[in-house]
Amino acid sequence: MIDMPTIRRSSDLRNNYNEISDFCHQYDEPVYITKNGQGDLAVMSIETYEKLVGKFELHKLLDEGMEAMRNKEVRPFREALADIEQGIQK
Repeated sequence: MIDMPTIRRSSDLRNNYNEISDFCHQYDEPVYITKNGQGDLAVMSIETYEKLVGKFELHKLLDEGMEAMRNKEVRPFREALADIEQGIQK
């Protein structure tokens, strides 16, 4: 993991694509791209992006589960598991 964010100019993305791509794959970190001195894009490998999206999806499911618990919209684990097993057998 890199301590400081990697920041590159937009012209570097065009002129040094392979170098930026290699960095993203090696470090699983985004590269921040500036345009006219201002932040514009974050570039990362597809693998890093998919991990990030997976984390968001997991957090969303956990939030839904916590909300269901708060609203008492839960049922015993064994009952839920039995329904899953029955669905698999169909």
